[in-house]
Parts: sequence; structure tokens; C-alpha cells
Amino acid sequence: MDDYADPLESYRRPTATRPLLGLTVLVVEDSRYACDAMRLLCLRSGARIRRADCMASARRHLQVYRPSVVIVDLGLPDGSGADLIAELVNATPRIDVVLGTSGDTFSEDVAMAAGADGFLAKPIESVVVFQSKILSALPPERQPSGPRLVSNDPIHPDPLSFRDDMAHAAEVLDSRGDGRMLDYVAQFLRGVAMSAGDAPLEVAAKDLSDARANGRPIQSVVARVAALIHDRLSEKVAI
Repeated sequence: MDDYADPLESYRRPTATRPLLGLTVLVVEDSRYACDAMRLLCLRSGARIRRADCMASARRHLQVYRPSVVIVDLGLPDGSGADLIAELVNATPRIDVVLGTSGDTFSEDVAMAAGADGFLAKPIESVVVFQSKILSALPPERQPSGPRLVSNDPIHPDPLSFRDDMAHAAEVLDSRGDGRMLDYVAQFLRGVAMSAGDAPLEVAAKDLSDARANGRPIQSVVARVAALIHDRLSEKVAI
């Protein structure tokens, strides 16, 4: 679990340029690349960010801290993020804002059915969209008054976080786990590749997912995915 930001942020009031000052965002996300994008979005918006990389880590966090906002990836290594969303929206006291996130188009319906207040489609690159999704879901008394002054310049996550994700995927593939783990790594890689603009890896991950779903032989697809991961780990600077 990572904690980025100044602890004094939670005592400051929102401003026109940093409307999320005073809010703590828990990001439940297994991709370090996607989480670094969230870190930059929170930094520009004034929010404090904490990270959990799986459902178990998120639950441990929530036993100690009560964030203002929780953003949950739908595909996590130890289960469906929809289950965590349902837990959060039915808990008392309720977290102010619970959002789902994923790169899969069908996942928005899954997140909303679980009770999420909104959905962030990956890749999450827009400061305007990020702030608006959170602010619109806050209770009226928590919403800042006045106009917002937003710079919507693109964010650029650290390439080393992409490399970390490739190392994680390689470890999962090398573990020779069951079919569920192959489904997980296909979903994980597709989301990371989409966020990083890595079209060849995204296609290969989708092919693995489709082969698994349709009962086709997967050996050659797994080998292609593994080779792409190896190539990216071999590069001095990822992507």
C-alpha cells in the first residue's frame, strides 16, 4: 500500500485550481502504470492518494482509514472489483464517492449494477473528466462553490511503472497457474497496453482472452504474449 502526498492536504480547503483539496482517494488498482496516472491526476487536483493493489489490501486499508473517494478497478488479482464496490456502497457509514474503472467496455454496466456512483474508462488522461466524476458524486455540502480553473494538459505516467507491470505479468505467466490466472493476466495486460498506447500488446492480450473464452488452443498465443513482455522488459526505457 502506497501513500503519496502531503498529510496537511486534508486540512486545506478546495481552490479554483485544486478543487479536490481535503479529499483522500483510495485507488484499488493492480497496475502501477494506471496508478501513476491516478497519482498525477490527484496531484493536479489537490487530492491525497493511497493505493491498494488487490481487494485484500483494500480491506486492510479500510479497517484503519476512511477515504473520501474509492476508485476500484474491476479486474483485480484476487476477485472482481464489483464485489468490493457492492461492499463499499452498502457499508455504514458509506464512503462519499465510489467509482469503478476498467478498459473493458462492458465493465461500466457491471460497476453501476454493483452500486458505483460513476465510472472512469481507461485510459484515464483527462483532469477535467477525473475531477468532474468525483465532484458530481459528492454530497451537495461537500461540493466546492465557484468556478474551476482546469489545465487539461495530458499526463505522462512514469515509464518505469510500465516496466513494473510487465515484470508482474511475466511473473504470473511463469507461475504456470490455472486458467483463472491466464484470464487475469490477459485482462491485466490489455488494460495496461490500452493505457500505454501499446497496440501490439493490446491485440495479443485480446487474442489470449478470446482464445480462452472460446476454448481454442492457447499455447501459441501465450508464447506471443510472453515474447512481447520479454521485449518490453529488455528495452532500456519502456514504451
